[in-house]
Amino acid sequence: MTVNLAAINDEPGFEREALVTLGWLLTTLNYRFTTVTPSTHSLINGRTDNRISRTIQDVFGWSRDFEPSVLPRQVFEAMCRAGACRPIAGSLLWRPRVRFSTLAGLMFAHSAYPTVDQDAVFFGPDSYRFVRAIQAHASLAERIVDVGCGSGVGGIALAKAGLSARPVVLADINPDALRMAAANAELASVRAETLHSDVLAGVRGEFDLVIANPPFLRDDAQRTYRDGGGAYGERPALRIIRESIDRLRSMPKGGRLLLYTGAAIVDGEDTFLAAARGELARRGVRHSYEEVDPDIFSDELQRPAYATVERIAAVLLHVRIAGTDQRLHD
Repeated sequence: MTVNLAAINDEPGFEREALVTLGWLLTTLNYRFTTVTPSTHSLINGRTDNRISRTIQDVFGWSRDFEPSVLPRQVFEAMCRAGACRPIAGSLLWRPRVRFSTLAGLMFAHSAYPTVDQDAVFFGPDSYRFVRAIQAHASLAERIVDVGCGSGVGGIALAKAGLSARPVVLADINPDALRMAAANAELASVRAETLHSDVLAGVRGEFDLVIANPPFLRDDAQRTYRDGGGAYGERPALRIIRESIDRLRSMPKGGRLLLYTGAAIVDGEDTFLAAARGELARRGVRHSYEEVDPDIFSDELQRPAYATVERIAAVLLHVRIAGTDQRLHD
């Protein structure tokens, strides 16, 4: 295959329209891929026969180096236009910069493995747990805001299920995340508004459901999508609780918060719940809480920051906030 180097997008970000084209082309080829944990990904790619791509799943799922001849011409050209690959100097091989994962029949673009960049757009097993958890509790909302949306998986999944009367708001501080979320919304044929926003600061107008899957780990590299800060990564989640309650209670009908996060368990105590209870009590709101998965990211327990942690649990906090009209009649 002759490569048109002039077609390569050399911009640092990704080109949204070309990402959409690439996603549609993969759909027509019946592409499917379930993204695994980084440790599993490393193990599978480390096998001798898995170093170089032989299939389209190898390129767009396993993020393996590839020769352009492995891909249909249209796919490779769209990949180049999107900025989704780079040539490897001194070689005939190219390296993917984007992965595509499938969830409930939907296609999601996100960052290639390994996700080492500060602004990497994460998607993995936690994304599947997040969607299942919020779908179990969500009902029809007038306007949904997906805080720290990343690839947009949560908001897009709820919108695709017909649970948002108005375009879903996909909010993030990462420009690459917003480009990918916009492309993913178009691929899913859902109405969406992408918005650069630090939590809810940039969101205008009324909304009645906030969903979030914030970073919840302590990360030595302090990667935006991964590092939570605080004692055990709980800082972003606590901020989302505060800002969501304060904003929703100022609206006539109030609303709800569905927050999926990770909780460090120390000596049998859920440290996130202990911290969240204080915020919830001070604001006098009703809530429910459940463990979605009792043991996730076990590799993290080997690091010094988790020396006292016995497990990390995936949890869902569901907060119901009364609005001004409801409090007026209480």
